[in-house]
Amino acid sequence: MSRVVVFDRFGGPEVLQIVDDQVVEPTAGEVRIRIEAFAVNPLDAMMRSGASPAPVALPGARLGIEGTGTVDAVGPEVVGLQVGDPVIITAIPDAQVRGSYADYTTLPAGWVVPRPPELDQTQAAAIRVGFSTAYGALLETSTMRPNNRLLIAGASGAVGRAAIQVARQIGVIPLAITRDSSKTDELLAAGAASVIATDRDNLSAAVRDLTGGNGADLTLDLVGGPGQRDLVAATRAGGVLIAAGFLDPRPTPRPTDMSVTVVSYRGFDHLLEPAVVSRMAAFLNAGVRSGALNPAIDTVFGLDDIVEAHRRFDNGAHAGRKIVVTTGQ
Repeated sequence: MSRVVVFDRFGGPEVLQIVDDQVVEPTAGEVRIRIEAFAVNPLDAMMRSGASPAPVALPGARLGIEGTGTVDAVGPEVVGLQVGDPVIITAIPDAQVRGSYADYTTLPAGWVVPRPPELDQTQAAAIRVGFSTAYGALLETSTMRPNNRLLIAGASGAVGRAAIQVARQIGVIPLAITRDSSKTDELLAAGAASVIATDRDNLSAAVRDLTGGNGADLTLDLVGGPGQRDLVAATRAGGVLIAAGFLDPRPTPRPTDMSVTVVSYRGFDHLLEPAVVSRMAAFLNAGVRSGALNPAIDTVFGLDDIVEAHRRFDNGAHAGRKIVVTTGQ
């Protein structure tokens, strides 16, 4: 049997419950993973609360789009993986059916990659979604060159912090935006070259000062909503804005400045393409080995405390760092 976190109705953390379920055998092309740890992501909270952009079928919906563990069983036609291999789950697009909030989950073999030995269990559980989103948005969707200036809206979140590190790894200058000036020192310590705090600074004027009057070469918008118009204005003519987040639930206006290219990106856009997954794994592994890429961890909970883990996420106490839950396996 496998302990599985499920919910039968939408709501707060209290709707989550742990049940026993059958361990599923892998079919052709699949592997079964014995989960050791997983991270709590914004999409998990949105699915649980009923705010997910994709439909979630009730009752008995599962959660969890990333995690780490070992291969427990291998189905026919699987090549390159064997029982006992430590792996990282790259992404689970159908988390409501086979999410990682469990002792075991069965997935297509292409959804897992080898776990770098430099990562401990907690780090491995929390690295993939944030860093793969940042990598996909910045390197698969756009072209960044050394010394380009990257403006990051929502920089204090997990993806924003990852984007700072990804930018640093390739010699790009990350300019972080936060609504709270008290986070300035923390973001500088995380690798931001400069921090623009909108409770203290005028965004447009600050970006002009930091870019010699030109504007950002590339802007990563992890927030969305009406504020995107100001981000477009802070991006230079001929630059690119990548809309990759929806933290602001308000409508995002259509861009009126046609001199800036606006591109939409979602975390699952490339994660099921083998060639992209291979490039992404190589980039992340190189960054992990060099120490350039390292997820920021907040608190580690046990599976029995999953409700408390979601409460901490909902109240924002994690401050953009990853909350990790271990299964004790």
